[in-house]
Amino acid sequence: MYLRNWQQKIIDDFPSIISKYRRFILKAPTGAGKTILASEIVEQFYKGKKIVVLCHRLVLLEQLEKALGKKHNVRKLSVSDTGAAFQNYDILLSTHMRAKDVLVDAVPKADLIIVDEAHRVSPNGRGYKRIIDDFNQFGKEDARFMGLTASPERRTGDQRDQLNLAFDAIIDCANIENLIEEGILVRPIYRPHFVHDLDLSSLDISSGDFPVAKLSPAIVKSSMIEHALVCYAEEREKVLPRPISAWFCPDISVAEATLKRIRLLDIEATIVTAKTPINERMKLLELHESGKIEAMVSVGVLAEGWDNPQCNIIVHLRPTLSKVLWGQSVGRGLRSAPGKEKCIIIDVSSNWSTFGPVEKLQWSLWSHRRSYIRFMNRFNWIGQQQDGEDKGDIYLLCENQTKNKMRCSHMYKKIENTDDTCPICGSYAAINIYKKQKLDSSLNELELHRLFFGRVQKVFDEMNLSIWISLGGTAWKSANDKEKIFLTFCKSFVEVSGEPTQSESDYWDIALMAEASVRAFLVDNNIQLIKQDDFQLSLIADGMFAGKEIRSMQAHYGISLCGQIFQTQTLEECERKYQKAIKITERLAVMGCSVQDNLPYFNAATHLAEQEQLPT
Repeated sequence: MYLRNWQQKIIDDFPSIISKYRRFILKAPTGAGKTILASEIVEQFYKGKKIVVLCHRLVLLEQLEKALGKKHNVRKLSVSDTGAAFQNYDILLSTHMRAKDVLVDAVPKADLIIVDEAHRVSPNGRGYKRIIDDFNQFGKEDARFMGLTASPERRTGDQRDQLNLAFDAIIDCANIENLIEEGILVRPIYRPHFVHDLDLSSLDISSGDFPVAKLSPAIVKSSMIEHALVCYAEEREKVLPRPISAWFCPDISVAEATLKRIRLLDIEATIVTAKTPINERMKLLELHESGKIEAMVSVGVLAEGWDNPQCNIIVHLRPTLSKVLWGQSVGRGLRSAPGKEKCIIIDVSSNWSTFGPVEKLQWSLWSHRRSYIRFMNRFNWIGQQQDGEDKGDIYLLCENQTKNKMRCSHMYKKIENTDDTCPICGSYAAINIYKKQKLDSSLNELELHRLFFGRVQKVFDEMNLSIWISLGGTAWKSANDKEKIFLTFCKSFVEVSGEPTQSESDYWDIALMAEASVRAFLVDNNIQLIKQDDFQLSLIADGMFAGKEIRSMQAHYGISLCGQIFQTQTLEECERKYQKAIKITERLAVMGCSVQDNLPYFNAATHLAEQEQLPT
């Protein structure tokens, strides 16, 4: 079988990977060829051995059966299957909820377990938890648990439901930009618009995303669909060989309103949802791939497991706080095909300005319970691109009123030495998004980094260390809630290791070990951290100056802790400690800390019981 460069590299490295890790994720973009890689791994390293392949959707099972059945003896479980596993077949295909008795028998026998769309693995859920526990407890010593996904991150803030509890490492196989250069994927061309009359600020996001029941009526009442249609009418003339589009909607009400407007343009279009019968869905998708249906309006079914290389326009009509959803849906349009040079991404949901281009997304195995809160700022990514008013990339928002009396609302990058007119409408009526939205009103991470590394050493050199180091107990005891967060950062900087890491899994193993140590210190000293809605970087900066929020005693004691580290470790080690300490403090701030802590990496009751048993 012909393998792409990145696939061959993973095949070459696979013996080394399985020698290091028992449970791991192979991460590669949508359309890169993860299923082909899995088939080749089976062919070269597990031929004739027992393999379980799991996924969460029937349509994915159909695709996997077709792909793996070409070379291997495959059995797809039905709901009612019983009996022993691997009877006259080598590869068992199933969702994690089918034929549970057969899966219970299969896991201890399996030499390899493959999980497609591995970001769906819930270590604390009903189906996958049982499989993971059985694999850890009863699986063969040389068996491996391998996930495949383009987006290794869970949308949950539940600390018992994090990917790092199911997998030991992420193997980064390929990135989008490299695959574009190789012609495997096409380049995304973004056309982002900010819809002024869609107000999301009042929506309750305690669930971790915008609630569809409130989001959808707001979309229908706004000009979002109209913006999408105006953009689409213009962009469909710019793609080759013909326009074939996928539209992502939050629910059926938005999908039906969108479909009605599309058909007014005399465009062949239809809707597909999770309730569309599988046979009907497959027929519709075939018509879409052939171009007989130009526009496929989707509710919850095309973001995963759908492969149509001919799709060259993605229209995003679903504002979200999930970069997984954003990345997965846009990635569906990037597969290459004959005559296809690009994929146009029409985003009227402000997801581009929130998360950034999909080729630049960063993923994390762990997330705290309110990690999504920063995405409420629908210009979050744009704000990160600018460090001060005269540095970094500047993005403009066109406020020109068009012929249909809507604002153009196109967002685009300011290009130096040009007239900076809007590339869509040609108007000069644009504003600086960074200034308009006051994204620079709060301290950003780059500014804090410069302040910390410039200020700590200067203050420490002028301190009488013998005085300040003796005031730790008083500093903690008299600290208010904000001062406790500052001191927690300083304590985390001391505790966390500055050693380099080779993977994100290693990074978080070290960070969580230090977090557990900080929690133990706080619990031992009866110091409680109250849960915060958000982590304010400005508290760390204020402590550097003993300013308005952090008083002199707490500020100077904290700096004395950090300054001692600067004296004993290299700048590179301090840099790594600083980055981890910020993450640890953010987690402690939004999760809190008390004697009630019961986390996978720290149980307060168990810790206190162990402390009581230590000799005095």
